[in-house]
Amino acid sequence: MLELIILSGIQGLTEFLPVSSSAHLIIVSKYLNFNNANLTLDVSLHFGSLLAIITYFRKDIFSFVKNKNLFLKILISSIPTMIIGFFLVKYALVDLLRNYKLIGWTTIIFGILLYFADLKKTKKKIQNDYGYKLAIYIGFFQVLSLISGVSRSGVTITAARMFSFSRVESAKISFLMSIPTLGAVSAFNLKNLLIENNLIFSVLNLYGVIFSFIFSYVTIKFFLIFIKKFSLTYFVAYRIFLGIIILYYSYSI
Repeated sequence: MLELIILSGIQGLTEFLPVSSSAHLIIVSKYLNFNNANLTLDVSLHFGSLLAIITYFRKDIFSFVKNKNLFLKILISSIPTMIIGFFLVKYALVDLLRNYKLIGWTTIIFGILLYFADLKKTKKKIQNDYGYKLAIYIGFFQVLSLISGVSRSGVTITAARMFSFSRVESAKISFLMSIPTLGAVSAFNLKNLLIENNLIFSVLNLYGVIFSFIFSYVTIKFFLIFIKKFSLTYFVAYRIFLGIIILYYSYSI
């Protein structure tokens, strides 16, 4: 149960913060020798995060008629990541993007990019300025998150900040973009479970959904409050610190 809580916490916290969830899950599962890091639990953790983001933005989502153009843009922006991610998995290239040295370097490099993007003056709002062209541009930035250590949230917030959206607006864009992405990941993993005839949903998986939901929802809520008052420099510092530690151990082996 302790392993489940830790993995759920990592998924819930790092999925929506500008740090890498996959990098943290890979590293923690590796060095703590966790046994619960399996496909069914992965489905549960991602599904919990998906439920959290849908619940938090439920008013926007259920007002689909009013916001249909926004969600069409969000869907379009997620297509490049889905397509390239599919081919990476199909041709078994994912593991090439998960070595520790690469994770260390991407954690640092994309942290530095986040720092400079966060210096940008803000003048754009989602309602008025988030057009199809910008949605596609940010969508291609999101493709980089397929590399462990980059961070889907981090790179999409970086891209939105580069295009002069405020921190809060950038975070909202990133959060909304996570809906089709998390949905695709959950559906893909569920399909694999069906193929393997391994669709056994245990009480442990239910706890995984619940804990991931709680951690994700709290993270979304307080992150939006935090960035109204503070810059993203704290996350940049954390990424650089974490990246240095990862590189130290990876080059020492």
